[in-house]
Amino acid sequence: MDRTLVDFVKVLRTAEISVSPAETLDAMQALDIVGYEDRQFLKNSLSIVLSKTPEEKEAFDSCFDRYFSFNKFKPEESEQESTDDQFDDGEFDQDAKGQGQPGGKGSDQASGQGGGAEAGEDEEDQSLQPTSELGKLLLSGDRTELSIAMAEAGKKAEVNQIVVFTQKGLYTRKIMDAMGLKELQDEISELQAEGGRERHNLAAKLKKARDRLREQVRDYVEKQFFLHADESGKQLREELLKKVKLSNLEKRNFKDVQEVVFKMAKKLISIHSKRRKTYKRGQLDVRKTLRYNMQYDGMFFDIKWKASKVDRPKVICICDVSGSVSNYSRFLLMFLYSLAEILPKVRSFAFSSDLGEVTRLFDNSNLEDAMAKTMRDYGNGSTDYGQMLMDFKHQCMDDVNNKTTIIILGDSRNNYGDAKSEILREMYDKSKRVIWLNPEPKMSWTVGDAEMKKYAPSCHQVEVCNSLTHLERVVSNLLRYAY
Repeated sequence: MDRTLVDFVKVLRTAEISVSPAETLDAMQALDIVGYEDRQFLKNSLSIVLSKTPEEKEAFDSCFDRYFSFNKFKPEESEQESTDDQFDDGEFDQDAKGQGQPGGKGSDQASGQGGGAEAGEDEEDQSLQPTSELGKLLLSGDRTELSIAMAEAGKKAEVNQIVVFTQKGLYTRKIMDAMGLKELQDEISELQAEGGRERHNLAAKLKKARDRLREQVRDYVEKQFFLHADESGKQLREELLKKVKLSNLEKRNFKDVQEVVFKMAKKLISIHSKRRKTYKRGQLDVRKTLRYNMQYDGMFFDIKWKASKVDRPKVICICDVSGSVSNYSRFLLMFLYSLAEILPKVRSFAFSSDLGEVTRLFDNSNLEDAMAKTMRDYGNGSTDYGQMLMDFKHQCMDDVNNKTTIIILGDSRNNYGDAKSEILREMYDKSKRVIWLNPEPKMSWTVGDAEMKKYAPSCHQVEVCNSLTHLERVVSNLLRYAY
């Protein structure tokens, strides 16, 4: 039962219900206490342990009902109906011929020798039984045993690993094979090859039972897909979106990518939401220690350590919004503004040539409207990094200090203009960190009008950044260095 509970916890996690290892252990203890005889009592007990918010409790109820549902087989057709389908027409014709001649030969055979033959055939038909295990199970009529066998075969086939809907046929076949399909097929072939009315009759029954089983297994796999892969497929899609080059994204993907960004930001918030004070063991604060221990006549019962106050970083983000670079800027800004809980001091600037601050625009508008207005106002000029650096010096160089982190996102292609790298060196000297994120591969950094060879020496960190995974790593490092 513990294995079943662990698998159920996996289902809850795919449904975005956060369940920790400690909560899983608590659920196992609750299961030992309440047992599993009373389904509703078990459901309520696990709900208390494994779900916290109203939304999670609603999702838990749905997952529990689907996961612990028992897939019963539909009632099978009677053997008589199966026999009638195969032989009624022929028997009716023969009987009609015999009965249509009163006192004739046909009538005598029906009443005498024919009756004895039919009795003998019935006895032989009753003695002819399937030899394969699956065949015996199918004709036994025990739907509960069939359901249990299908569930066990599903575990062997690892149907809980299904990811995409197109795998439904594959897992159906795997489960059928695990239940003994090959032996059943061989038996059907042998019965048909040997001939004889009784053997053909049994082969027909097994074929119909096999087809019904296949339909039931297909339904079972489909339910498992919606249980295990509904969110797994979404997770797979998210993993792909994290790795794809942002410039290759189509507009229809932006909403999905936006959800991924918010999830990644939420994860970073949970990791880096720390107290603003950290206590460094080993640095004794003598004055505080003496003062606090005067009540103990100078005995050091309460030792005080020095505390260093850690301010949240002040971030200035400068984004090139010209051409294909605009997609990278969109998601970097989305990232930074999603981290408002731990990065409350983000100032954003956009440029293609002239630099403009868009901080208030993003604060007062939704993300899509702010990005559209930013592209319209700043994304149409000819790219000029030298002009951008001059504008930055005039507008906010005085605000840069040793607590400021400057992030520049751009390909450094300056249309052969003056690079003004000395201004970047001044920013490097005044700030805590200068980080340059370039969406192009390193081999392109010195080709054509790219100026990275001039800008890189004036940066603390230079990174290739063209996917969500890169952005997450850069922002995570930024937060790590900040505390």
